[in-house]
Amino acid sequence: MKAKETTGTRFGIDHGTHEIVIGSFRLKLPQSKAWRMAVGILLVFFGLLGFLPVLGFWMVPLGLLVLSHDSPFLRRQRRKLSVWWASRKMRPKP
Repeated sequence: MKAKETTGTRFGIDHGTHEIVIGSFRLKLPQSKAWRMAVGILLVFFGLLGFLPVLGFWMVPLGLLVLSHDSPFLRRQRRKLSVWWASRKMRPKP
């Protein structure tokens, strides 16, 4: 069995393996663009119903992350957030 190579990505989408990466957790994305879009839209929609039992507001950012794989606008926004977050962590504390 071949070991999986890690790219150092801690959050986002690993474009080499088409997986969502959140820390050490990895989730395989569907190969079909239509299925990815459907999954992302459903996650956002059901996330907005997060006040109901079983569903949660955590589904909204996950849905946006899935949608950012195919949407240039959301991809730019995700990248801006990622760069801002990294620069925020690198700032020295007063």
